[in-house]
Amino acid sequence: MSSYDVIIIGSGPGGYVCAIRCAQLGLKTACVEGRETLGGTCLNVGCIPSKALLHATEMLHESETNFAKMGLNVAKPKVDWAAMKGYKQDTIDANTKGIEFLFKKNKVDWLKGWGTITAPGKVKVGDEVHEAKHIVIATGSEPSSLPGVEVDEKVVVTSTGALELPKIPKKMVVIGAGVIGLELGSVYNRLGTEVTVVEFLDVITPGMDGEIQKTFQRTLKKQGMKFVMGAAVQKVDATKTKAKVTYQLRKDESTHELEADTVLVATGRRPYTEGLGLEGVGVQVSDRGVVGSDGHGKTNVDGIWVIGDATDGPMLAHKAEDEGMAVAERIAGQAGHVNYDVIPGVIYTHPEVANVGLTEEALKEAGRDYKVGKFSFMGNGRAKANFAADGFVKILADKSTDRILGAHIIGPMAGDLIHEICVAMEFGAAAEDLARTCHAHPTYSEAVREAALACGDGPIHA
Repeated sequence: MSSYDVIIIGSGPGGYVCAIRCAQLGLKTACVEGRETLGGTCLNVGCIPSKALLHATEMLHESETNFAKMGLNVAKPKVDWAAMKGYKQDTIDANTKGIEFLFKKNKVDWLKGWGTITAPGKVKVGDEVHEAKHIVIATGSEPSSLPGVEVDEKVVVTSTGALELPKIPKKMVVIGAGVIGLELGSVYNRLGTEVTVVEFLDVITPGMDGEIQKTFQRTLKKQGMKFVMGAAVQKVDATKTKAKVTYQLRKDESTHELEADTVLVATGRRPYTEGLGLEGVGVQVSDRGVVGSDGHGKTNVDGIWVIGDATDGPMLAHKAEDEGMAVAERIAGQAGHVNYDVIPGVIYTHPEVANVGLTEEALKEAGRDYKVGKFSFMGNGRAKANFAADGFVKILADKSTDRILGAHIIGPMAGDLIHEICVAMEFGAAAEDLARTCHAHPTYSEAVREAALACGDGPIHA
């Protein structure tokens, strides 16, 4: 029986970051992983492979639409789907091997197999039982489906199957207009697939700023994606090569059908906590499989912690990483903390969409006095030069104190631009602080400064 200070179950972004941080803090650490490779869903079948395909197809779009405008006259590009998937796999391999190297460098033991907590302080992996003073649940999540929809990962697929389709489908129906559905829908739309998104609600990307939602949907429509909103999917009938989606419109209860070669079920994810033995050791778990905590990662059982998708909060890799570091520090006797008010969200379509903090809708509902600073990328020299002038930056600040309360960006590099606003919010900055900070010219980041200026006397370039 091996003995450790900490055993982490799961090697996704939360788990492997937690393991490395524990080791850095002098704790003897092991990480349990049943996959053949480290990195969890994110690196193997999620964030990393999807970004590889998004990048490849964005380059395809650029070559088809903008190369000639810049004097780059090339033959029409041909898509080699097998080679593109090969590039995706190379990207996965480079990242997963990188984590393996980091484990060796930091002396983190990889316990290969699926873990079960047999008692407080004991984790069984295969036939062996290992002891630990602390156990961290970092098992992540899995795709959730709908009643009447049976996933076979061939014709009816989750995000996992959508990354490995043997050929590019002619028609695809995406069930769910959230982040995963829109990102993968964008990939196949750029590859020439006729993509129709079916969403139960009347808006895409639920919870996002309303103005961004409308602009984003309008942009995706211009790119060729179709949307059926306010539609409840009743069932999906699949054969070996085709599928038929039956849905009912909520506004008039009329029933309709859509045929497709592939149906992508992107209706969210649920915690992957079955089979861990949590109930047997008394850990509180909800009906949905969510492991309860005290808000700092500690469960109701001493010595058992939880991070990432397995517990409450947005299912985001970077949220899991922050929790992993915070829990490692708390185990080591330090004051680990996560500021849940400043966790950015990003959608890696083209243009990108990013947000942090509160939306206008949330501020109105709370009765807060606020002001809006907005700037269009049409006024940004770099964006115009790069054919990336669609979209805007929107900053929300407190009307009396000028403190930044939230920000919402749709446009080029939005996922990177959002972070200066995150830092500003972390330090309680005012919009004026951002506006008075020199930004290099010509950069996309100037649009952020202009939006901050718009919270005061007004932007310069609008």
